[in-house]
Amino acid sequence: MKKLMIMLLLITAFGCAKKYTTPAETTAPPEGPVKEEVMREEVLPERGETIMEERVTERVEAPGRETVVESGVPSEEQVKSIFKDVLFDYDKYEIRPDAREGLNAIAAYLGKNKGINIVIEGHCDERGTNEYNLALGEKRAKSAKNYLSSLGVSPDRMIVITFGEEKPVCTDQSESCWQQNRRAHFVIVKSRFPQ
Repeated sequence: MKKLMIMLLLITAFGCAKKYTTPAETTAPPEGPVKEEVMREEVLPERGETIMEERVTERVEAPGRETVVESGVPSEEQVKSIFKDVLFDYDKYEIRPDAREGLNAIAAYLGKNKGINIVIEGHCDERGTNEYNLALGEKRAKSAKNYLSSLGVSPDRMIVITFGEEKPVCTDQSESCWQQNRRAHFVIVKSRFPQ
């Protein structure tokens, strides 16, 4: 027991040895999710124990470099494929039937990734006054939030803001362009709070 306490004190005081590799020793990173054991930098003072935790990381290859993304932080491709804009009809803020599948996918992703929070932005086309469009954009963002809440996503994980007509994605004077601007847009925010 005494030896164990001395070892724990030495590990706590000096940390773990680090392995340095030369370029010849490095190998190609494994593909897919990789489990790694990560030591938190915390010691429980009442017991003198160091807490170990498992974290799953995803290795993403980029030309000339490797990027490691922590589990729960979606890649740009995931954001584009899961967090698609929800479109609305002219002067409406009700969730359309064709938008439900996308919102269901967002809720499922958020249900599996508790460390992700979102900002829901409400947007409008250019028709109407600024004040009216700001109010309508907020209603659209709140509709998306309420729908996600009904699927089990905690309202505390979602923030609603409105931009009205201030941030169009299309500036043509046509119905197809205006349709793209009548939307709820999702921005991913990594939670800093323990889950």
